Amino acid sequence: MTVFEYVADRWDRLYLQGLLHASAVVQCTIIAAVLGVGIGIAVYRSPVGSALATALASSILTIPSFALLGLLIPVVGLGTEPTVIALVLYALLPIVRNTIVGLGGVDPAVTDAAKGIGMSRIGVLSRIELRLAWPAILAGMRVATQMLMGIAVIAAYAKGPGLGSEVFSGLTRAGSANSLNQALTGTVGVVLLALALDGIYVLIARFTVSRGIRA
Repeated sequence: MTVFEYVADRWDRLYLQGLLHASAVVQCTIIAAVLGVGIGIAVYRSPVGSALATALASSILTIPSFALLGLLIPVVGLGTEPTVIALVLYALLPIVRNTIVGLGGVDPAVTDAAKGIGMSRIGVLSRIELRLAWPAILAGMRVATQMLMGIAVIAAYAKGPGLGSEVFSGLTRAGSANSLNQALTGTVGVVLLALALDGIYVLIARFTVSRGIRA
C-alpha cells in the first residue's frame, strides 16, 4: 500500500486527528498568550522582574518534554490535562520575552504625550503601548505556535490528542505493514498544519498591524 492509498483509506481518522492537533496547539497558544502578556505587563517596567520572568520561562523550556510529561502524569493523569499544561508552559517563553521587548521598546515621548492629553495609565497601556507592542507579541505567539506543533507530537506519550499517536504507533511498529506510512503520514501532517497556521499568522499581522508600524 502506498502513502496516498494509506491516507485515502484512513482519511476520516487522520482528518479528526489533524483537527484535534491544531485545536490543542491553538487553544494552548491562546492560554499562554493571556498568561504571557499578563506577566509581561506586570514586569516590563522592572529590569529585575523582567530578567526573573524571562529566566523562569527559559528554565521551563530546558526541561525535556518527555520528562515534563512524565512528571505531570502521576499528578493529573493521562490525556488532555498533561498535554495542555505542558504546551502552555513551553509556549510562555517567546510570548513573555516578546511582550517585555515590545512594551519596553515604546518611545517614552509617545506615552508622555498621551499622558499630557489626559489619558489614564490604563488608557496609555491599552490604547498606546499594547498596540505598538502588538507586532512583537504576535511574533512571539507565532514562534510559540510553531514550537508547540512539534511538542504536541510528544504529548502522545501521555495519550494526548492529535497526530502524535500516528507517529508513535508507526515508530513502535517499525518493520510491520504500513508502519512507515503511518509515521510518515503523521509527520507530514504536522508539517502541513504548521505551514497552514503560519499562513494564518501572516494574514492576522496584515489585518491587525497598521502600515505605519509595519514600515
